[in-house]
Amino acid sequence: MELGVNIDHIATIRQARMTNEPEPIYAALLVQEALADGITVHLREDRRHIQDKDVYQIKEIIKIKLNLEMSLNKEIVEIAKDVKPNQATLVPEKRQEITTEGGLDVLKDLKRTKNVVSELKDKGIFVSLFIDPDNKQIDAAKNVNADAIEIHTGSYANAKTKNEQAKELNRIIDAAKYAKSLGLTVHAGHGLTYENVKPIAAIKEITELNIGHSIIAKSVFVGIKEAVRLMRQLIYEARWK
Repeated sequence: MELGVNIDHIATIRQARMTNEPEPIYAALLVQEALADGITVHLREDRRHIQDKDVYQIKEIIKIKLNLEMSLNKEIVEIAKDVKPNQATLVPEKRQEITTEGGLDVLKDLKRTKNVVSELKDKGIFVSLFIDPDNKQIDAAKNVNADAIEIHTGSYANAKTKNEQAKELNRIIDAAKYAKSLGLTVHAGHGLTYENVKPIAAIKEITELNIGHSIIAKSVFVGIKEAVRLMRQLIYEARWK
């Protein structure tokens, strides 16, 4: 299982003071040194954290995979086509939200999504859709020719009781199996922490996890490289022990 580390919140700290530190590129290099498999950044339309220059710098310098989270916005699509990240993950986006709320509604915007997927794939970019664990959305992802889906694990992460968490976990397991049966690559992410990652990491159909906030929060106390190492250890234990 691959681990992609989202470093958006390094940029959040920088933008809080509108200064030049901390620079996300340094975080990306440390994550790479910690043997993560990829760097994930979300270039939002309002540029609240990651900036255009961050995306270009990271793509130019790192040797591991760059996963660009992005909306269907035309300006952002053009930037993605220019940068050519290894992977683009299409996500929903609302200006007022603190973080991404729910998965992309592919059915609601089928034609536009299909066009964006086609534009990105024409540039050699692997395209994933961030969606809820719902078979109709998975079917839609297949219909628009996405290469992969990233299952939104927010409902699982936010579950208030063990029964509720178990129910959400089963939804994710079923969705992962269904998506793989259609030939889609399966990723997962959102709200995953050191406390809840193992049951998700144990799902054999999922080949990549993208985790940001929890790793960056842990890094405040132990450093980025150790925070990544600790997360990788949990994933390894869930997967192989």
